[in-house]
Amino acid sequence: MTIAAAAYPLDWFEDWAGYAAKVTAWVAEAAGQGAQLLVFPEYGAMELASLGGAEVAGDLEAALVHVAGLRADMETLFAGLAAEHGLHILAPSGPVIDGTKRVNRASLFGPGGLIGHQDKAIMTRFEREIWHVDAGEGLVLFETALGKIGVTICYDSEFPLLARALAEAGAEIILAPSCTDTLAGFNRVRIGAMARALENQCVTVQAPTVGEALWCPAVDENCGTAAIFAPPDGVWPESGIVAEGAPDSPGWTFATVDLDRVAQSRTAGTVLPYKHWSEQSEAAQIIRIASENPAQP
Repeated sequence: MTIAAAAYPLDWFEDWAGYAAKVTAWVAEAAGQGAQLLVFPEYGAMELASLGGAEVAGDLEAALVHVAGLRADMETLFAGLAAEHGLHILAPSGPVIDGTKRVNRASLFGPGGLIGHQDKAIMTRFEREIWHVDAGEGLVLFETALGKIGVTICYDSEFPLLARALAEAGAEIILAPSCTDTLAGFNRVRIGAMARALENQCVTVQAPTVGEALWCPAVDENCGTAAIFAPPDGVWPESGIVAEGAPDSPGWTFATVDLDRVAQSRTAGTVLPYKHWSEQSEAAQIIRIASENPAQP
């Protein structure tokens, strides 16, 4: 399977046609390179706030509501592109107003249309204290013709039990769309994605937003590098990095992976962290305290 991970800039648009043209060109470029699974970043949908004008885009609440209002049109666009090119696309995530909740939702499309959604499970301080975006409920395992796919959106990648649950449900590849405004934030997600690949002996994919969008305070500064990771063992690269792009540079990063190697790693790896995971709880039940004796004068 050939994967394309986007390092995606957020642009200003005067009309829907401009947005559709950009997305169509990005998908066509990846399809032309033979990609079968395209991964767009967290909050990539926020560039749609520009269609509401400067005042809307510049207001946290108005921007959220405006982008949520364009969700149906965005899903129609990505469903059409997935069908046209015969590939799978994790579309840019964005706000969705679901009853009394406002969630951060990423949707996966295949050639046959929408496969399903994953809402972000654990919210950052900005989302919960300032922007008032709510946590979603539960996790989704996407069973596709390409393989079994899980999604951990940005901050979710820093919590190992989420990816573990997806792996135990069958996930062979975990997608980690991200949106971070500092190098430290980007590295937290990157390190989390690499650790999840190591623990679960699977493939993980990070797709970040990059560059400035100063007209939209929710996503005004963006920092990241697109990459595809695997466990650093046996049939995979010793670094655990299958492919990575240049820092903060817009474009696709491609990698071709054989998901049969995930099963191979889990049964015949040099180490077997996926198989041995449960041994942690037994070891952690007993904690002894060894105190240092005061130094004698």
